Amino acid sequence: MAAENDLETLSQVEQDFKNLSIIAAKFETECLFSGEADSNNCFLEINAGAGGTESHDWASIMMRMYLRFAERLGFKTEIINIINGEEAGIKSCTIRIIGKRAYGWFKTEAGVHRLVRISPFNAAGKRMTSFASSWVYPEIDDNIAITIEDKDLRIDTFRASGAGGQHVNTTDSAVRITHIPTNTVTQCQSDRSQHKNKAQAMKMLQAKLYELEMQKRTDSVNEQNAAKTDNSWGHQIRSYVLQPYQMVKDLRTDYETSDTKGVLDGDLEEFVSASLAMNAGGKK
Repeated sequence: MAAENDLETLSQVEQDFKNLSIIAAKFETECLFSGEADSNNCFLEINAGAGGTESHDWASIMMRMYLRFAERLGFKTEIINIINGEEAGIKSCTIRIIGKRAYGWFKTEAGVHRLVRISPFNAAGKRMTSFASSWVYPEIDDNIAITIEDKDLRIDTFRASGAGGQHVNTTDSAVRITHIPTNTVTQCQSDRSQHKNKAQAMKMLQAKLYELEMQKRTDSVNEQNAAKTDNSWGHQIRSYVLQPYQMVKDLRTDYETSDTKGVLDGDLEEFVSASLAMNAGGKK
């Protein structure tokens, strides 16, 4: 009986130590947050690259990975917009991530992600390479002023597609807003109310324009835009190889792990920490 109690106590101590280690690592990473918007909520946009069903499936896997990552950090999530692929996966989606320091945790995930695996959609079992990109931008609060003039906007309404129920799909409740000077586009179809969708799309537009302005201030707008929009071999930030071996490697920091399952289940803290440390001037 005493031996059983000792084992239970040891198991509890090990679990407590593991929990404390996670808390300590999270605190250490958050000490690297330095941007004025790092404490804000954020929007995460995922777009499938060229390649049809393969890339659509990869974009869907990425969406699940980031939803799990947000859950690990204790954040709430809301899918604002999603366009499904014809056969599988998604063409694109926008997720609102709600929680203190959400932008700080997600901002370094912006870029092109490359997947190498045996294709489940290829009868010959060929190894395929797929690309998808992510773009992260902070939700703007009252402490950050973004001026948008009505004359610079084009607002379109359209019938929502995908999930949402019969009412959503049979009325022009979805809203698309285009900022004409920058050709920045946002859209929302998550609510039955056109008014609420418009308000959410405006929030997303403010966030995108803020991110563009911050890029200009740091004189890296061309490089960052290329990393976020060109879904090609030359602009990837991270490689996920599932076959013939298993490895996830960040090409900016050289941080890598063979725990591909853990990463795709949302275990991204070490990747974020390494990127933040590098940006702060020291490679982890």
